Amino acid sequence: MNFQSPSRGELTLDQAYADITAYMDANPKEQYKLIIGTDSQPNYREDVCFVTAIIIHRVGKGARYFFRRQRQRYMESLRQRIYYETFLSLEVATLVTAKLAENGHSRLNIEIHLDVGEKGDTKELIREVVGMVIGSGFQACIKPDSYGATKVADKYTK
Repeated sequence: MNFQSPSRGELTLDQAYADITAYMDANPKEQYKLIIGTDSQPNYREDVCFVTAIIIHRVGKGARYFFRRQRQRYMESLRQRIYYETFLSLEVATLVTAKLAENGHSRLNIEIHLDVGEKGDTKELIREVVGMVIGSGFQACIKPDSYGATKVADKYTK
C-alpha cells in the first residue's frame, strides 16, 4: 500500500508512518490528531477515483498529510460509493492502529472523517456509516467538520 506526500513523493505505509512519528517526536508536548478520510469522484461512467488521506495535525500549528489514489469500477449508487469510502478509511485506520500499538503511540486517537452531512443526498446515510466507524472503535466526524475527506482527499480526486 503506497501513499503520496506532497513534499516527499511516493512512500510505503511504513515510510509514511515513520514520517508521522518523526513529526510527533519533534515536538512531543504538542497536541496531535490523526485523521483519516476518503473521498471519491465518478469519471463519466467509466470508473470512480477514490482518494484516502492520512493527516497528522499538530493542533493549531499545521499538519502533514499523505494520500492514496485508486480507481474502481463505476458505481451508480451513491450509497455504495459512501460505504466503500468508509471501508477504505477503516482499512487504513486499522493498519495505522496496529503500527501505533507496536510503537508506543497507542493513546493517539484516530478520527475518521466521512463525506456525509446533514444537508444534501448523504443525510440518510449518516447513522449507518457513523455506526460502522464507531463500531470499529474509531471516532467519526461528518460535514462540516470532516475536512480530512472534504478538503484534503477531495483535492486529489480530480
